[in-house]
Amino acid sequence: MNTEIKKGVYLEVIPTKKYKTTRVMIRFSTPIESKKITQRTLLSSLMETNSKHYPTQQEISEKLADLYGANFGIQVNKQGNFHLFSIVLNVVTEKYLSTTQPVLKEAIDFLEEILYCPNITAGRFDQETFEREKNNLKEYIDSIYDDKQLYAAYALEKLYFTDAGQQIPSFGRKEDLEEITAESLVQVYQTMLSEDEIHISVIGDVNGADIADYFKKWPLTDRNISKDTPLFYKQKSENITQEKVEVQPVVQSKLNIAYHTGIYLVDSEYFALQVFNGLFGGFPHSRLFINVRERESLAYYASSSLDTMRGIMTVQTGIDGENRKKVMSLIARQLESLQKGNITAEELEQTKVMLKNRYLLSLDSPVAQIEKKYLQSKLSQANLSAEEWMEHLNHVSAIDVKNVAQKISMKAIYFMEGESV
Repeated sequence: MNTEIKKGVYLEVIPTKKYKTTRVMIRFSTPIESKKITQRTLLSSLMETNSKHYPTQQEISEKLADLYGANFGIQVNKQGNFHLFSIVLNVVTEKYLSTTQPVLKEAIDFLEEILYCPNITAGRFDQETFEREKNNLKEYIDSIYDDKQLYAAYALEKLYFTDAGQQIPSFGRKEDLEEITAESLVQVYQTMLSEDEIHISVIGDVNGADIADYFKKWPLTDRNISKDTPLFYKQKSENITQEKVEVQPVVQSKLNIAYHTGIYLVDSEYFALQVFNGLFGGFPHSRLFINVRERESLAYYASSSLDTMRGIMTVQTGIDGENRKKVMSLIARQLESLQKGNITAEELEQTKVMLKNRYLLSLDSPVAQIEKKYLQSKLSQANLSAEEWMEHLNHVSAIDVKNVAQKISMKAIYFMEGESV
């Protein structure tokens, strides 16, 4: 059941008896703008930790305890050309409780409080909590420097992407924090509330009509959603490779590589790309894992991953610094081997089995089911049944994988070289 309850506000209810909890997600989406990213992350921290009637984190925790241990959080992330601000709550299904308390209704009322009653007085967020959350975000951003694997991943994205909004991590930048005030953030909140596209998703043992009634009473308003911004971020493939070397006090060096794929979620080559990635570096039987990590012992870890909303594949390795050239050469040979079509029937079948298992596991996940429905609401082509999904995967041949591999081109190399510590 997917209905537009206000112009630009959509409600998706997925009734199922599969789970003992109900998951509610309210997602705001807007085209990525570099300045908005940090603002929306700070806003998420403020709205997650206090509100007008729950002014402390302790009081929010006590309310969640009253809802039989419900858990609640706000996440920010990027998807293609959009920045997502997602309010999520999980609450136990009432029929498993020995109470007549309308727990789900009260949980949705709690979300309404969080959304519509932020801790704002006289046109500004509460100054004390604002300063605290601003400092917390600043410390979090600083802490990324100490997580070298994550730091290397963000450094590679900054090197690869040409768009300023895509270069910035989904949680923002420390330098943007200084410009944000308790007053200016109110404008960010109001703009998000009145202009963002909103998707409300509820999955669990629920009655769709009841859920719709709950949300129709919220003061949601119509909004004009521009269709000018495409969902996918598509970057032109330039004939150059960006490269950056940093020396840092780490024992283990990081070598990360970005490749342009130019293949997106609903493209005809999507399934062949998934098989390619599974063979290249996506699974424990992949070329990178077997040849770079196990056979040659040149890496502590070596894997590849895809972002089919932005047409990019990345390789992540942890290595000894002196092996950099050997590792680069070995990774290139693995790609070249697939580009030549050197794929056995056994490894092709094993990769398909691994992909099928991962897909079947996702069917048991309420998180994955909500994300799947969200994408399907954006892309009708993504609306595949499980049988159709399996059929597409089964039809992928070694030649399809070879053709996809020949489209993969290296575009950025980030190397963090360790120095003595």
